Amino acid sequence: MRPQIVLFGDSITEQSFRSGGWGAALADTYSRKADIVNRGFGGYNTRWALFLLHHLFPLGSATPPVAATILFGANDAALLGRTSARQHVPVDEYKENLRRMVQHLKECCSTMLIVLITPPPVDEEGRKEYARALYGEKAMKLPERTNETAGLYAEKCVELARELDLPSINLWSKMQEMDGWQKKFLSDGLHLTKDGNAVVYQEVVRVFSETWLPASKMPYDFPHHSEIDPENPGKAFQQQCLGV
Repeated sequence: MRPQIVLFGDSITEQSFRSGGWGAALADTYSRKADIVNRGFGGYNTRWALFLLHHLFPLGSATPPVAATILFGANDAALLGRTSARQHVPVDEYKENLRRMVQHLKECCSTMLIVLITPPPVDEEGRKEYARALYGEKAMKLPERTNETAGLYAEKCVELARELDLPSINLWSKMQEMDGWQKKFLSDGLHLTKDGNAVVYQEVVRVFSETWLPASKMPYDFPHHSEIDPENPGKAFQQQCLGV
């Protein structure tokens, strides 16, 4: 059975299997070496995601994932008093919710590679444009998220990774290194463009390669076709398929 790598998060993860998405690119990179499993839930914050842990990562599983990415925070950082206030989670609770997720995954498998990923930056003008496109004159004048607030959540995510000695990816700061990041990386001020997805993909591959999970070093699940003798095909499968 191929090892599993689970992508756990909100809509930025859920949408990652779309054309040009970072999850789809990972699935291609790890083709025939590991199964990339998308467990993204659009609109979820860390408080709600905690209810999913025992369903998605059952304790006592004989085949727990070898690795998982955790990408939450874009919804937790929604501001009180604005249109997405129901998703808001205080920043300190956000950090503790991430800690509980990590603890649960480590209970599932102590050797699991866990990568914490921060929320991306927020293009506030892009969010206002998106709201106007949806609601016209009824759109709120103030964005429901700000880049400054998203940065506070990103900081807590990275801080927790340091405390737990886990690898992390700071999308919030990484994306802002490039001029024009607002439109280059974000489609509606919050979700990712194809270029934004490419940043996440490149960073995840970098972290996996710097730890112990580079695709280049992983074996294929079954022999490459070039290794199969057409006169005696069973020989190539003897070590991997007992009884063949």
